[in-house]
Amino acid sequence: MRADARRNYERLLSEAKKAFHQHGIHTSLDDIAKQAGLGNATLYRHFPTRESLLETMLRDSISELGGTAQELLTTEPAGAALASWVRAAVAHATTYRGLVTMLMDSLKDETSELNNACTSMQSSGRQLLERAQRAGEVRNDITASELFALIAAAAWTREHAPEEADQVLTVLIDGLWPTRS
Repeated sequence: MRADARRNYERLLSEAKKAFHQHGIHTSLDDIAKQAGLGNATLYRHFPTRESLLETMLRDSISELGGTAQELLTTEPAGAALASWVRAAVAHATTYRGLVTMLMDSLKDETSELNNACTSMQSSGRQLLERAQRAGEVRNDITASELFALIAAAAWTREHAPEEADQVLTVLIDGLWPTRS
């Protein structure tokens, strides 16, 4: 990439990060280009879709979430590792307002530019879940897909009813433990 193109790319990412933090992921892409002092054609040349822009912005944090899962697999007891990762996944899904819905939609849409990242994130969670199930620390009747639906619900609550978010997350994690007979 030429130096000027690289500068434009970085300015667009910086402005997008600010705009998404302030207004959520559905903010106007044209406004992002304008705030960066560039035309919308420049934005669309670098990021043809909103998802491609988000994928670029989230690539490192999704990779970190996967790295966290791998670290937890080797350093924490199985149930505690899963609980820690669920908390991190909920926090990640609420990085920007509206993100959790897009992530869940992308998981189901193989053509989505976020699908690979979301599938990778789900795979990390599945490894932690299956390890905790094998150790008998988590219920056996939950799938990785159901776990992600629960994570999405907790993230949605954090976004829309923040005063209830901590309690919902606590109930989610407590609900993962096996029932005692």
